[in-house]
Amino acid sequence: MSATQHSKDLSRFFTEATRQRESSPLKALTKYMVGDPTLVSLGAGLPHPSTFPFAQIGATVAQAGTSVEDPHSDKLDVSVMRNESETVEGLAKFLQYGNGRGVPSYAKFVQEHTERVHKPRYEDWDVVVSQGNTDAFVKALMLFCERGDTLIVDEWTYPAIMSTVGPMGINLAAVRMDGGGIVPEALDQVCAEWTGPCNKIRVAYMVPTAQNPTGATMTEERRREIYAIAQKHNLVIIEDDPYYYLQFGEYKAQTDAKDAVERCTELPGISGLVPSLLSMDTDGRVIRLDSFSKVLAPGLRCGWVTAPRYITDKIQFHNETSIQQPAGVSQAIVSKLMNEQWGHKGWERHLVQTQREYAIRRDLFVDLCNKHLRGMVEFTVPQGGMFVWFRVKLNEGMQGKPDAMQEVFEAMIAAHVLLVPGHFFSPLGYDKASNSPYVRASFSYASVDELEVAVTRFAQALAPFTVGSQTDRK
Repeated sequence: MSATQHSKDLSRFFTEATRQRESSPLKALTKYMVGDPTLVSLGAGLPHPSTFPFAQIGATVAQAGTSVEDPHSDKLDVSVMRNESETVEGLAKFLQYGNGRGVPSYAKFVQEHTERVHKPRYEDWDVVVSQGNTDAFVKALMLFCERGDTLIVDEWTYPAIMSTVGPMGINLAAVRMDGGGIVPEALDQVCAEWTGPCNKIRVAYMVPTAQNPTGATMTEERRREIYAIAQKHNLVIIEDDPYYYLQFGEYKAQTDAKDAVERCTELPGISGLVPSLLSMDTDGRVIRLDSFSKVLAPGLRCGWVTAPRYITDKIQFHNETSIQQPAGVSQAIVSKLMNEQWGHKGWERHLVQTQREYAIRRDLFVDLCNKHLRGMVEFTVPQGGMFVWFRVKLNEGMQGKPDAMQEVFEAMIAAHVLLVPGHFFSPLGYDKASNSPYVRASFSYASVDELEVAVTRFAQALAPFTVGSQTDRK
């Protein structure tokens, strides 16, 4: 069913800089070049494509739904030529300056994908390209927040957020979390009782799926509660969702490799994913950030933003004076692969294959933690993503001791294993959070064989400091 409702106009919350931001005058002239194929341009200062020394750019990729490391799997040749094909532009277009919205075939694919998966519920939604979600976050934030304003974040949040807002003079209001993510009642209370430096808090940032660092995934019910609170307090939600397709469902202990393979027949795939906040948004108050980084390759620096058109226009104008657009080479490879090789069904098979890879890792890692860390830590099994968030159960001698967690960290390094201290993720800053008994582990990068080595070393490091260790029982 197509959307017929129009988004609400939240432009009154725009910062002064956003209100003044318009399309680059030179970029605005490109519409005449596109609209009139007979026009001869002496206006654009574009390098002539004949000077581009690239005859073709290509890559060899796996068949959709298979691993590139599988020696028995046929590979695909993805080549972009100088001349355009029926569905994808040629190199003369991909390697030229852009207008900030992205090369059309790339933008068309991600828009179609968004329609297939999220089915936005208002009619004037659109997409605009980004150079990954961090770039997109900065531009979404600058639409509504300026120096002295406050951004709502989770109690534990992605460190790049703190690094971004600090120099911008934007304050943070942290909202309590539990094993299911941000707590709706706590969000409502923060908004209702706000007495901070501005009259109202306008923007909330959240990672609803496999949250970094806690690994928490909001249920559909909780997402609907969060959205209702956003409506109540007229909040804009920045939905940062790079792990959306890495949903695994319930953990099931593995007994052997065969069991791991059978376990992967129970994955949610695409149809069983928890609905996004965007899919619930009838007002146009959700700015959704998507990225190819976690599910294709981070070095491509390709992503997109979904929001009402008047918002994506402002992000486009910002692109025109900053990144222009993601690298043309990256857009060319992604567009050719998606539009002519994999297609939407192939892309979705690849997503399920990636989901399967990380599900096996999650289950194995949790098995190892249950085997080696029992009694020393507490954690909630993540329903997706790449992270496990541990609360270290410090023994009486360590509880309340200054720099206790620094000692734990140094013991981990001495044992040749690295986990990230919890204070890295606290909006409260190092002084208030340095001794928080949390550490984050990622099961995404180490090899499967290295996971057990890492967990046993972690247990060795924790032994002198925790209540469940053999050392503590003596």
